[in-house]
Amino acid sequence: MNQLEHLKDEEEEEESVCSREDVIRNNINRFKAVCPGAGEHPLQYNYTFWYSRRTPSRPANTQSYEQNIRQISTVASVEQFWKFYSHLVRPGDLTGHSDFHLFKEGIKPMWEDEANRSGGKWIIRLRKGLASRFWENIILAMLGEQFMVGEEICGVVVSIRFQEDILSIWNKTASDHTTTSRIRDTLRRVLNLPPNTIMEYKTHNDSIKDNSSFRNTKITL
Repeated sequence: MNQLEHLKDEEEEEESVCSREDVIRNNINRFKAVCPGAGEHPLQYNYTFWYSRRTPSRPANTQSYEQNIRQISTVASVEQFWKFYSHLVRPGDLTGHSDFHLFKEGIKPMWEDEANRSGGKWIIRLRKGLASRFWENIILAMLGEQFMVGEEICGVVVSIRFQEDILSIWNKTASDHTTTSRIRDTLRRVLNLPPNTIMEYKTHNDSIKDNSSFRNTKITL
């Protein structure tokens, strides 16, 4: 985690090249195997950024969702992360029904993916204006291995909606209540959430049943 923060300033000095959503959509499926460069600080896992956007009036299904979601880039080191992230549009600047996803390489941000199928996610609903800061805090915590739950973390998502924004972190095993509780508690700490913040947990199996990420969630304080 210190490596991530230490190298941030150097990478932020570079000129932005990913300032619009159309740039994101056009950088599709052009990726080779990614490894840390000479002298770089490797992350514990490679991570892939994804982007999705859809028209809310159109019902989502597995096929349409998979067609709509796009890889943006994969990073293997602290330096690669900051180089790409400093060029990326901030969630708060996105419009419409848009999502950024950052998942371990090889895991698609889909309920049906083998790594996600038995898991679930913690959900935090944010008032408008907070998404960019909270998104950065949660991805730094994930890349910096602050959750201390082994290989349980699959990835994180920030969902931009018209009246609110939603942050979620996905884990592999929904039935492991010790692990899900530790993830919840770490979220509270790294995001500095007030004690009365409402958090919700939903299994991916329930999401598949009702075809929704955020309806019918289990609310907890």
